[in-house]
Amino acid sequence: MILPKIISVDDHVLEPGDLWTRALSGPLRERAPRIVRTRGRFEEGARGGWVADDTGEWADIWTFEGYEMAIIPGFAAAGMDQNYLGEHWAPMTYDEMRPGAYEQKARLEDMDANHTDASFAFPTFPRFCGQTFLENADRELGLACVQAYNDWMINNWCAGDGYGRLIPMTLIPLWDPELAAAEVRRCAHKGSFAVAFSENPARLRLPSIHTRHWDPFFAACEETDTVVNLHIGSSSTFPMTSLDAPRAVSLALTYQGASHALADWLTSGVLQRFSRLTMALSEGQVGWIPFILERLDSVWADRPIYGNIEQLTAPPSTYMRDRVYGCVFDDVVGLKLRDQIGMDQIMFETDYPHGDSTWPTSREVLENIVKEAGLDEHETYQLARGNAIACYGLHRVGITN
Repeated sequence: MILPKIISVDDHVLEPGDLWTRALSGPLRERAPRIVRTRGRFEEGARGGWVADDTGEWADIWTFEGYEMAIIPGFAAAGMDQNYLGEHWAPMTYDEMRPGAYEQKARLEDMDANHTDASFAFPTFPRFCGQTFLENADRELGLACVQAYNDWMINNWCAGDGYGRLIPMTLIPLWDPELAAAEVRRCAHKGSFAVAFSENPARLRLPSIHTRHWDPFFAACEETDTVVNLHIGSSSTFPMTSLDAPRAVSLALTYQGASHALADWLTSGVLQRFSRLTMALSEGQVGWIPFILERLDSVWADRPIYGNIEQLTAPPSTYMRDRVYGCVFDDVVGLKLRDQIGMDQIMFETDYPHGDSTWPTSREVLENIVKEAGLDEHETYQLARGNAIACYGLHRVGITN
């Protein structure tokens, strides 16, 4: 079969170092996030804090109101030797990474080399859903930073030659659902219909989705046909069994954030109250979904009082159809279970330029998993791009098939 061009629903972008200093004005500009090139080291490996040290390695450090974030190799690993990265977890500069990590023209070229037609990118410095700005106490500054990022995403990164290929993924001010709703509507008016949200707001010390706190935000997303995207790690946590466990353990368990999110969303009543709201589980894979659906339905039918989910008028799994999308990058098991998940709801991602990225062999990876799972031509089209077009309404940017 002819392998369709990929629409990757989960990639990442490293923001230009002057994004916020150019966008903000007056006193806010002096406090805006910026890149500082300096020498230093991680205090306790990559999991520790950054410490300036004149004898250390050069690194580009994001600085913001006392907060510092070094760029680690996992953020921009595309084209790098994975064995080397596994042994040398040192901070990076922009000069050391592929220009496609942060330059539009180079990104489009890397997409062309990777059989990729279109791409959604999550942020880096703001973190997966804007936690960096949530953690800053100054709400005026935080809102200005969120809006500056969104304007750059829509007007720069996804404009010009990138229009219809780089698809906007915007942020919300997490601390205020009314402001979040207003930002969703503002960005939709500007052409963005995908928004990042936390897989578990409670881990960010925010109300959970089992409350009605987020209803204004969800209502705005439903009204504008904006898809809510929950990236693994957007709760600022990753699964870990012990501090001395190899990184392989954490990487194997990253799906757990997505599984917790799915259980929450299917039992919270959100998808019942907002009957047209759509959400996507980013980078969570899908092989675990049938088991979760079976367990939730079993509890709803036999022991609803245990979970106080008698509010649901139908089994939890029924709210998934055409509403909840999963994403894979190499999940053959999940694709073999496609009939239990819903082949209409599985999308493909390349995760460029992260450490898990399949770039520059995403075409070969897609071809192999399609063959191993026994997908036919139509199912292959759905996985590669068709489901993404349906989920995100990409006809709005000119992608119809």
